[in-house]
Amino acid sequence: MKTATPATARAINDRLALDLLIERGPLTAPQLRTLTGLSRPTVSDLLERLMEGGLIQVAGEYGEDRRGPNARLYGLVPDRAHVAGVDLRRDAVTATVADIAGGVAGEATRTIRGELDALVEQTIRDAAGGRALDTVVIGAPGLVDPRTGELVSASDVPGWRPGLIGALRRRLGAPVVLENEVNLAAVAESRTGSAAGSEDFVLMWLDDGIGAAVVLGGRLRRGASGGAGEVGMLEVDGMAFCELVSPDVTGGLDRAELAARIARGAFALVTILDPGLVVLGGRTGHQGGDELAGLVTERLRALAPAPTEVRASTVEGNAVLQGAVLTALDLVRDHVFG
Repeated sequence: MKTATPATARAINDRLALDLLIERGPLTAPQLRTLTGLSRPTVSDLLERLMEGGLIQVAGEYGEDRRGPNARLYGLVPDRAHVAGVDLRRDAVTATVADIAGGVAGEATRTIRGELDALVEQTIRDAAGGRALDTVVIGAPGLVDPRTGELVSASDVPGWRPGLIGALRRRLGAPVVLENEVNLAAVAESRTGSAAGSEDFVLMWLDDGIGAAVVLGGRLRRGASGGAGEVGMLEVDGMAFCELVSPDVTGGLDRAELAARIARGAFALVTILDPGLVVLGGRTGHQGGDELAGLVTERLRALAPAPTEVRASTVEGNAVLQGAVLTALDLVRDHVFG
């Protein structure tokens, strides 16, 4: 049995402290000792080490009447790295740039026209405002092969072509990762939305595109070829599920009929996966709110043997974009923090 080396122990303690600063913001040395259970000398050493490494800085003092080293607040150096999250849809591309602490540094949106490579690059550069980017994560419709990081089939985005992601890597001079947009929305839902604290759930995406994302055991499940959760292709009552619940047809339906249609698609996911929780996302899920979620719960209870809670998405704003930023931050923090 191998034991941890002093270097490994230091690395683990450093990352523990950094994660706490990400989660809670600036902290004092006593607060870090309380939260980590580490000794005074160990915390003192790691703070010195992280400051010398340019990862943290003194961010102020704790309490107006306190002075001395223990009163100092330590926080991340936000400009140590920057990431971009991108939502690439059929009509527009939107980018958000954030610092390593998660603070938004810039945003930009452009309507899709002309050469897609140049358009996406310029949108990202507009959001970056001259800042160097360490990681870029792009969410787009379609199946993304987990092994290659490329689309399995053609995207609905106008101007998409094979090799686009590689071209963007060269143009931006930074790592660029492609992910299915519904999977990224599920990342946001698990961190800040209705699925926060849930290890198992399915996000049903009810928008211009219809699909689902599967999270089991706290991990996003993509499937062998990136097709896990593609419920839009499911045949329901002789029609594709995406045709039954697309915004083009659901606008004239009453809530009861809409809930019945959604429940029939959710039934297949619940029967096979038993996630315990289904989140209704996208435009339809948000607009339907708790009322629609309750109606789907009732319909689903009559169909499925496994008890399942249905909730409306509570992610504010663009869930795909938020998931892209969160995923990019995870990647860059692992790289910078170790």
